[in-house]
Amino acid sequence: MSGVCHGLSSFSVKFLSEATLLSPCPWFVSARSKFTKARIPKELFAERSKEHEKYGGDPDQPHKLHIVTRVKSTMRRPYWEKEMVKHLGLEKAHVPVIHKNTPAVNSQLKFVKHLVRIQPLRTPYGLPAEQDMGDTYINSKGELIVRRLLQPVDPKAIES
Repeated sequence: MSGVCHGLSSFSVKFLSEATLLSPCPWFVSARSKFTKARIPKELFAERSKEHEKYGGDPDQPHKLHIVTRVKSTMRRPYWEKEMVKHLGLEKAHVPVIHKNTPAVNSQLKFVKHLVRIQPLRTPYGLPAEQDMGDTYINSKGELIVRRLLQPVDPKAIES
């Protein structure tokens, strides 16, 4: 490419002004100057706390657990993303995994955020008791639901 620019330098001497003679190749713009912070819109750097209402979150009381689901394949991805997916237990696609909302886990999720869907785990009926944990499931809205099975009634309670 420098050969093309040197060949054009004699052309630019004859026909172009002195301002274009400052660089050896006046029509060439480096890729580094295209991607600067000045060209990125200011709203991308704005605080995102205004969107908590949109996602049903509260900035003062963050959720305690994440539901992480892998939605994209790890094929043709770098080895560190494959290792992070395996470390987080997301080998199978579309299988939800629950992780704590801690800075350590969140920093790991940043590496694979383009491969996963992260939802807060909501408990609309409160946290279940330990004996009810076997009867719980997570619905598609990210809510932990307790499916309580009916227990047989004592015959003494019916007679009285």
